[in-house]
Amino acid sequence: MLRKNSKKVFFFKNIGVVGRIKHPSVLKTFKNLCIWLNRKNYHVMIEDDLTDHLKYDKGIIFSDIHEIGKQADLIVVIGGDGSMLNAMRKFSKYEQKIIGINHGKLGFLTDLNPNHVLNQLSKILNGSFFQEKRFLLDVRVDKKKKKMFNNQAINEISFNSCKIKNMIDFEVFIDRNLAFFQRSNGLIISTPTGSTAHSLSIGGPILTPNLNAILLVPIFPHSICFRPLLIHGNSRIKLKIKSQSNHQEINCDGQIVHSIHYGDEILIKKSNYTINLLHPKYFDYFKNLKNKLGWGKF
Repeated sequence: MLRKNSKKVFFFKNIGVVGRIKHPSVLKTFKNLCIWLNRKNYHVMIEDDLTDHLKYDKGIIFSDIHEIGKQADLIVVIGGDGSMLNAMRKFSKYEQKIIGINHGKLGFLTDLNPNHVLNQLSKILNGSFFQEKRFLLDVRVDKKKKKMFNNQAINEISFNSCKIKNMIDFEVFIDRNLAFFQRSNGLIISTPTGSTAHSLSIGGPILTPNLNAILLVPIFPHSICFRPLLIHGNSRIKLKIKSQSNHQEINCDGQIVHSIHYGDEILIKKSNYTINLLHPKYFDYFKNLKNKLGWGKF
């Protein structure tokens, strides 16, 4: 949203700053960023959980996630891809614009370099960015038609055995049609965003983020005939659990876990919410892939 006062045009005015402080370097970035934003006359909103690390100051407001989601014009996430995924799930229902400062390892989702963040973010705040929409997946678990669990995922929903040696049996329905029965260690249902995450490590393809598609990748299937399956993004997926094992679970982005039992049904579809991911003008998806995955290096 474009905001004006008598001196300056603001593309963003209320800035939410979130993340998990696990290292002194992350805390340093938090402090430097908040001080800088405050001096630039931005209203800074920070999670209540961080009050032990960051002091109250004029122009800095400590709020819960709900208030930040409602009032902020931009969310800045400090951390790695895990912090970014966590923030994207939390703020998805507010249709927030989000950008990340990379304090992780790979940083597929966090574009800004902490060593140059003030210069890079200054350009973003002055309108030098482009926006990319990423969709989420909704997941629900039913037991005898009763809802037992529901959540969302940015990268993937993984249904798997808790023990590597245990196979699990399940049926997969796509748009109410039985697609296949599978015996394996599980199944990953991935978005294009998640195609460079867990599914890639077990042989799944990379999907460009603009595709309206969902990827199904088997985890160590019993038969070599099973291969990754790409389906339309508007498809509805249902897994019927046939294994008696008590060692089965689903997880959302590797962060939210729920136990699965015989007879449960897992229902997955594209969410009505989207993530508005901001990139610097110079961002190049394929250059980013090349750098992160080491393409062309020997």
